[in-house]
Amino acid sequence: MKRRFIVIYALFFSLLTCLICSYILNSDEKKVMPQYTTEINRLLISIEDDWENISAKNAVLIESNEEFDYSVIDNDSRLLCYTREGISCTVSAATGNFDIIRDIDCNGKVVGKLIVSNNYEEYQHMDAIRNAKMMFCMAGVMLLVSVGYFIFLRKRVVDPFGKLKRFSVRIAAGDLDTPLEMDRGNIFGAFTESFDIMREELKASRKREEAAVKSRKELIAELSHDIRNPVSSIKAMVDYLELMSDNEEQKETLAAINAKTDQIDKLISNMFHAALEELEQLEVAPEELPSRELERIIAESDPLKKVRSADIKDCVIYADKLRLEQTVGNIISNSYKYADTDIYIRSFFEEDFFVLEISDKGGGVPDEELEVITEKFCRGSNAAGKDGSGIGLYISKYFMEQMNGGLTCCNTGEGFAVSLRLRLI
Repeated sequence: MKRRFIVIYALFFSLLTCLICSYILNSDEKKVMPQYTTEINRLLISIEDDWENISAKNAVLIESNEEFDYSVIDNDSRLLCYTREGISCTVSAATGNFDIIRDIDCNGKVVGKLIVSNNYEEYQHMDAIRNAKMMFCMAGVMLLVSVGYFIFLRKRVVDPFGKLKRFSVRIAAGDLDTPLEMDRGNIFGAFTESFDIMREELKASRKREEAAVKSRKELIAELSHDIRNPVSSIKAMVDYLELMSDNEEQKETLAAINAKTDQIDKLISNMFHAALEELEQLEVAPEELPSRELERIIAESDPLKKVRSADIKDCVIYADKLRLEQTVGNIISNSYKYADTDIYIRSFFEEDFFVLEISDKGGGVPDEELEVITEKFCRGSNAAGKDGSGIGLYISKYFMEQMNGGLTCCNTGEGFAVSLRLRLI
């Protein structure tokens, strides 16, 4: 907030207060109670001249052309006449109200009293009303100026600050495309352009970082792919040598080499799939597919023939055949590795979905791990001491979701089950 606005605000109210106080004080100095000396004397002479008629009255309300109110009483304090209700009608009351009391003299003898009402209380009341109006006006002006200043602060300080705050929240959330609206008229105008330059620099920096990460992952994917070819050739040659060899010791050595080759191939495969998934190159192209195709996929994914039953309902599903083969193969391969029991497959319909449930009789996973078992690089506590990277179920779930379906895991009480939800056509 600029200092001159505060100084102007303080000076304005100081000046306004001084003007009002000066007006009130000067008004009090000029205020003089009217004396009406001549008028009272003239009235007194008139009453004395007409005393015979006036003394015959008894508390009569009369009309008067005088500028003041009065009452007349006799020596016995009896009220003879008066000009207004509420004025003093006795000497004691008049004394208490600071009224003017004059003797009525007829032929050298005091026959009564003229009591002239003092309007001091009325003047005080009028002064109080006037002062109240002045204070009300002053408060009104202060309120209007305060509201105006509040609106000014809101438009020039609060709203621009809120805009900067929302802008920083968007930046923190990753929105680097929406520019900050330029406004040099507010108190933060000098910073507006700097903030938007910062956004552009962050955006450029993020693009450079994304390009570098993508380049690195592409390199990993390319290397993984290139390494798999010689490894496959090594495995083929070892298989051939193992077949042709008659030396048992040599066969054992070749078998060990073959096992290590399989291990290397799996690790490279996992690294390759992870790199491709990070690059969003795992394309999924679902199409109409007869559910009976699953029988072939299950048979090809079960080289050890552990699937004891596979009940597949007839229907048409929406799936990518290649990705479905990878998914079913992943699940059956996991069952081999972690359960090593018979596998049971059944299917059923659930609303607009065809559900394929693959279960085994293994120990399953702890219930608290079911929610995270499909996360990237997450492995259950039952995987200790066994090869794996924790990406199989993650990729399988990704495939199913890209086919507008889903993948869920559960413990059946007798083992572990994975349910694949495929949309019906």
